[in-house]
Amino acid sequence: MTPEELLYAKTHEWVHIETDPSGAKTATLGLSAFAIEALTDLVFIDLPEPGRQVAAGESFGEVESVKAVSDLYSPIDGEIIEANTQAAGQPDTLNDDPYGAGWLVKIKITDDSGLTTLMDHAAYQRQCEENAE
Repeated sequence: MTPEELLYAKTHEWVHIETDPSGAKTATLGLSAFAIEALTDLVFIDLPEPGRQVAAGESFGEVESVKAVSDLYSPIDGEIIEANTQAAGQPDTLNDDPYGAGWLVKIKITDDSGLTTLMDHAAYQRQCEENAE
């Protein structure tokens, strides 16, 4: 996946949507390179157990850096079906490959209306530029 292929939440999570042959949608979520750079020096990632239900706008975990603890938010309603325990155990994975091996959770989407609030890459870049000023 490249950053240009993804959708982004205002809270800096990226989303990649896949649809299986039955029409069911799964979202893979991660944290953008912009957010990781702003946090600097990640030391701990707390991810939920599979089976947990999440709602759009709800915190599903935390990422801790030497500077702060920040919540991770789900942009959609669904069920956590997988958590990236390797990334949780090795936070540097997010620095090294935020859009690949650094993914955080996979969510089986139960209501995709939250997808309408997500930005494409160009809109997200504009938001990041405005935040940097």
